[in-house]
Amino acid sequence: MSNTKAASAAYVDDSTKWDTFNLDPRLLQAIDQLGFENPTLIQSSAIPLALEDKRDIIAKASTGSGKTAAYVIPIIQNLLSNEREDHEIRSIILVPTRELSNQVHQFIEKLLSYCNSNLGSINLSSNVSDQVLQSLLINKPEIVITTPAKLIKMMEEQNNQNLLNLSQVENLTIDEVDLILSYGYQDDLNKLEEYLPIKKNLQTFLMSATINEDIEEIKSKFCSKPAVLKLNEDNISQNNLIQFYARTTEFDKYLLAYVIFKLQLIKGKTLIFVNDVERGYRLKLFMEQFGIRCCILNSELPINSRLHIVDEFNKNVYHLLIATDETNNITIEQDEAKEEEDEGEEKEEGQEVKEASKSKKKNQKKDKEYGVSRGIDFQNVACVLNFDLPTTSRAYIHRVGRTARAGKKGMALSFVIPVKEVGKHKTATLPLAKRDEKILRRIVKQQERSGFEIKPYQFDMKQVEGFRYRAEDAFRAVTGTAVREARIKELKNELVNSDKLKRYFEENPQDLASLRHDKELHPSRVQSQLKRIPEYLLPESARGEVKNLGFVPFHKHGHRVQKGKRGGHGKRFGKKSDPLKSFKPRN
Repeated sequence: MSNTKAASAAYVDDSTKWDTFNLDPRLLQAIDQLGFENPTLIQSSAIPLALEDKRDIIAKASTGSGKTAAYVIPIIQNLLSNEREDHEIRSIILVPTRELSNQVHQFIEKLLSYCNSNLGSINLSSNVSDQVLQSLLINKPEIVITTPAKLIKMMEEQNNQNLLNLSQVENLTIDEVDLILSYGYQDDLNKLEEYLPIKKNLQTFLMSATINEDIEEIKSKFCSKPAVLKLNEDNISQNNLIQFYARTTEFDKYLLAYVIFKLQLIKGKTLIFVNDVERGYRLKLFMEQFGIRCCILNSELPINSRLHIVDEFNKNVYHLLIATDETNNITIEQDEAKEEEDEGEEKEEGQEVKEASKSKKKNQKKDKEYGVSRGIDFQNVACVLNFDLPTTSRAYIHRVGRTARAGKKGMALSFVIPVKEVGKHKTATLPLAKRDEKILRRIVKQQERSGFEIKPYQFDMKQVEGFRYRAEDAFRAVTGTAVREARIKELKNELVNSDKLKRYFEENPQDLASLRHDKELHPSRVQSQLKRIPEYLLPESARGEVKNLGFVPFHKHGHRVQKGKRGGHGKRFGKKSDPLKSFKPRN
C-alpha cells in the first residue's frame, strides 16, 4: 500500500489523467498534494467502474500498486457528490489488523484535508478506550475503519446501538480479503450481514493481493454484479524480486546473520522474520553485541509502540527490524489441506505443527489482531531475510511481498534447516524446523506456478569460519535468563511509553529520539570488544592498506620548558614530577 507517495512508474497508467474521472475539486487538490501525478493501473481500472457504473469491485493487485487509493477515492467522491445535512455512517472499511486500520485512516484524513468538516472518519481500532470512541461516534462520521472483530464487539454492546447505526451504509470495503479469512474473521462477517442494508443498495469492494475460491462465500453475501479485475502485474514483479534459499545448521543461522550485517553484505533496509517472540529477542541480544543496531516488532508490544516502530523504520531511523511473524501458524490447516489435495499427503504433520504452535503460545499473552507479514506498510525494504522459514507456502508469499514493491527491486533470502541437523544445537533449535525441507519444496513449486524462480545459495564457509569463535562467544552470553529479562524490560518500557506516545510526540516532536526502539537490551555479559572486527578476519578484498609509519615515540621531540615559580626549576609538559624530590618544608 502506497499511502503518502505516488506508486512507482512501473504501475502508473500514463494514458490516464486524474481529471478524466470528474472528481470533486477538493479531492483533486488533496490527490495533487499527495504527489499522485497519474493513476496507477488498478486505479484507472477500478475508479471508473465504481463511479460511473456503480459496480461492485473484486480486485487482485500487487502490494504497492495503489489499491488502497483505488477504493478510497471512489468512496470519498460518492460521499461528496451526495452530501447530506444529517451525518450518518455511510461507508464501512474492514481491514485485518489494527496497524493497517491506522494507516488507512491516516490516508483518508489526508484525502479529506480540503473538505473542511463536510465529511468525517473514525478508526474504531485505534488504541483509545471505548468511552472515547463513543464520544467520537456522537458526531456521526461518514466513514468507519476497523477490524471485523472490533466492529462486531461494539455493535453488540447496547450502549452503541444508536451510535453505530448501519442502516444508511452505502459502501462496504474488505481490504486484504484472504488475510481476513485466514485470521478467522468469517463469523464476524456473517454477523455483520445482519446489520447491513440489503445487497442491492450496497456497493462492495473486495481487495487483495491474491484471489482464490475462499472469497466465493463473501462474494455471494455482499456482491450483486461484481467486476473482477486481475491486472497482469506479475511480469513487473518477476524481474524485480530475486529469491534465494540457503541450507544451513541451526547455529550457523546466527553466524551468517552476524557476518551478513556486520560486513554490510546487504545494502538497504532489511526485515528479518522469526517464528517465535523469544527467538526475536535472542537474535537482537546476539546482534547488539557486535554493534549491529536493530529493533523488535511483535504482538506483545502495545499497539502505539508497534505503530511508532514501523514509523521509525519507514523514516530510516534504523535499517534492521526483527519481526515475529506468528500469523503464519493460523493458516497451517488450510494450507495443509490444499497441498494435500494436490499431493495426496497425510494430515498427521499438520496436526503436529498445530500442537507445537499451541505449546509455544500457551503462556504468551498476544494481540490476536497483530499481523506483520501482511497489512503493514513497510517502505523501501531492500531485503527480506527468513531467519526462520515460514510454516506454509502462503505465509512465504506474504513475507517476501514486503520487498520489491511499487516497481522497486528487492531480494529474499531464506534459511533452511535440513532434517538431519534439527535438534543438534539445543539452544538454537526450533522444533518446527524439521518441516523446513517439505515447506521449501512447496514454496519452490508454488513460485514456479507463478512464474518465479527461487535459487539455492551457497555461502563460502571458509571465509565465514574465522568469525565462528566470536559468534559462539556472543551466543553463549545470551542466556535464557537474559532473554526473559530483555522481554520484561522492553515490555515495561513500552507499557509506560505507549500511553503517552501519541500526545507527547505531538507536543514534543524533538523528544522522539529519546524513545528509540533500537536501544540495547544487553545480555548477561556485555562484551564491547566484539563490536570491532580485527582486520585479519576480513576477506582480503575488504582489508584496507596499512601504511608503515615506522617508529612512533611516546613523547614528541623538543618539549617546551616552563620556568618554575621557585628557583627557576624547569618542568616539562606531560611529565609527572616526583613529589618526594620536589617537596620542601615551610619555615
